[in-house]
Amino acid sequence: MRIINRSHHGPGQTIYDWHHYLAVIQRKPGALRNGAPFTELPQAFQKLQGQILKRPGGDREMAEILALVLHHDEQAVLCAVELALDAGVATKTHVLNILHRLSDANAPPAPPIDAPQALRLAQEPVANVERYDGLRNIGRLRHAAGPENVRHG
Repeated sequence: MRIINRSHHGPGQTIYDWHHYLAVIQRKPGALRNGAPFTELPQAFQKLQGQILKRPGGDREMAEILALVLHHDEQAVLCAVELALDAGVATKTHVLNILHRLSDANAPPAPPIDAPQALRLAQEPVANVERYDGLRNIGRLRHAAGPENVRHG
């Protein structure tokens, strides 16, 4: 969307809403570099863009990060971007990871599952690290003995 404000008392003004151009940049991510609608991105997006566009494929990665606002609350996406920048990891994968953690933290707790009696354990399993260590030792002995000394079958 573009709003053109014409005034007889001064120069006209064009105002873009970058949200309306998200579909365009998904098809043509290079438009992020010089596209007028993207000069007014929120500061966190601008800072992230400055870092991401230096890398090969950065245009597409930035377009995908901006497109997250189509499926998530914009403030949550901005918060995830800011946290990624603070961590020094300006990547789409890290932003998504943070965004999902933020979303999970805000989700209501899952209700307990009432399993049918037939599916309930009669005896809870016990963690037995000694058994694991024993298996590791068997593997070491076989490896030390060499393949010629290991029985197959």
